Formats: sequence, C-alpha cells, structure tokens
Amino acid sequence: MFTPKEIRMKMHGTSEVPSKIIDQIHEERLLQIWVPKVYGGLGLRLNQGLQLLFDWSKIDGSLGWMLTLCSGANFFSRNLKPNIAKELFSNPKTCFGGSGMIGGTAEKQNDGTFLINGLWHFATGAPHLSHFTLNARLTENGNPLLGESGNELIRSFVISKNQVEIIPNWKSTGMKATGTYSFKVENIKVPEDYSFIYDEFFTGDAMDKIPFRVFADLTLLVNYLGMASHFSEEAIKIRPYLDIKFFDEKINKAMVKVIEFADEVEGLLNESKTITPEKQLEIHDYSSDLVDSLSHQILQIYIQLGIKASHIDSEVYQVFCDYFTATQHSNFRREF
Repeated sequence: MFTPKEIRMKMHGTSEVPSKIIDQIHEERLLQIWVPKVYGGLGLRLNQGLQLLFDWSKIDGSLGWMLTLCSGANFFSRNLKPNIAKELFSNPKTCFGGSGMIGGTAEKQNDGTFLINGLWHFATGAPHLSHFTLNARLTENGNPLLGESGNELIRSFVISKNQVEIIPNWKSTGMKATGTYSFKVENIKVPEDYSFIYDEFFTGDAMDKIPFRVFADLTLLVNYLGMASHFSEEAIKIRPYLDIKFFDEKINKAMVKVIEFADEVEGLLNESKTITPEKQLEIHDYSSDLVDSLSHQILQIYIQLGIKASHIDSEVYQVFCDYFTATQHSNFRREF
C-alpha cells in the first residue's frame, strides 16, 4: 500500500493514473464507496464518502476527481435491477463512468434489445472503466419515441468497455491524469436489463433519495476544497513566511459545514422527509459562493509566490492548473 506522500509523488506530472495506484484503489474498493454493501460495495454514508473524497483530492486533484466521478457513476448500481447490479459488482474492479450528455440514439429492436449509436464527450477515468454509462434518445423505426407529455424519451445504458471506442482527446491545461476522453458506440445491441432510469431505485436505502443536485454539489465541492488545501501546502513550501492561515481556516470551516449539510440531508431522509427546493438551493448557493471565493483567494496567493510557481514541473503549478480546470465544470459556473 502506498502512503499519501508516495501517491502524490507518483501522480506528479503523469498523464494517467499509474496502474499500481489503480490496483490499490480496486483493492480498497474506493470506486465503490456509494455501492450498497449488499452488492459488495463499501456502502458509505454521505458524510463518510465526502470526507474520503476530500482526502484523496488533497493528495492529487486528478486522482480525487477521477475517484469522485467514477464512484458517482457507480452510484447507478442503485438504479439497476438487483440481479444485474449483484452480477456486475461482485467484481471489485467494476467501475462505471461516462457522460451526462445525450449523445446518441437507442433504436428499439423486435427482440427487446436496443441498438446504440452515438458519440459522447468527457468520460472521466475512461482508461480505467469496466463499463461506460450513456444517455440516448429512444427511437423505433428511426422515429423518436415520445412520452405521455409528448417529450422525447431518454434512457441511460450500461455498456461494456470492449464495445466502446475511446477517443483520447483531452487537451486542457490541468486534470491531465483524469483520463477524461470522448467515446463512440456503433451498432451495439444492449439488453433492456442493462438500462436504467435516474429516479427509479431498487435498494430501498435513504441514500437513494438524495437529490442529484445535492449529491453533485457536495461531492464536487469537496474536490475543490481538497485541491485548495493542497495548493496551500505547496504555497507555503515556496514562501514559508506567507500568512495564509485565513485560507486554511476557511477550508477547515467549509469542510465542517459540508459535513453538517450531509448529516442534515441524510437525517431528513432517514425520517422519510423530503429535501425541499429551498434546502437544495441553500446548499447550491453556499457551494457556488464558496468556490467563487476560493478561486479569488487562490489567485491572490498565487501572484505572491514568484517565478518558481510558474515552472511547469512544480507541484504548485500543477495544483493551480488542476483547480482552475476543474472550475470549468458547469456545476458551479455562474451565468452573467
């Protein structure tokens, strides 16, 4: 087992998570933190999972991001029929990942299967996935299938990695080791049992009822906090007398608040209460404001670090690039 320090050293400057680190992740089933124990996963509670993701994001931004998005995709184990989920996740190396975009079509076949075609962008962890998840428009005889309200029907599918063409086209300045690539599917038949609907669950756990907005906000927020904490560590190494205690205190207080939100949300769900739109907006606004504030403070600190901080092989530069690449995710992007 590698220590956090060893992992950070191995991740520095890499374009892909090293295989030995992936082996450790599989051994600890870290990609299955949200998979219920009945399927062989860790079945962590919300507060436990958020703390774990913060810790790994603090070690390395790319690694924490990959763990967050892939474990988040494995949350879909709860949406699959139990026999399929149990079959897939009996393997400790099962890892879902994919795209939230609607990038293709699923043509309904006479035998009850669907013929999938399309192109999807930005599947994090692509080289390490066992299965890809995707959203597709349902069609029959080439025509869109419509719901009762007249809207096009959309369904999510799980496809084995060997049925997918990975397109390694990530060109961003940061998050280089996340393996965030596009993927293409051509004329692949998928049984209906390997499809799912986001708000249909089979595990009967309170975690099932966490609104997607809340889950996304909190799991992504701890990544930004972890990277910000790592940035602070590296900044002090360059400028030991720089006073950034205020920044560290901000991160620590924010993590306390995140855990409070997690406990409140799961407590309400355990009591069969709903998470109101007002509470969801409170969490989202808090998270958005915090990321905005962290970003400005990181910039203020960065410009005080001197030329060493601009060296492309320096750790502080890598963290800086990772953080500001991650902030381009649409989740907290403000509209002007």
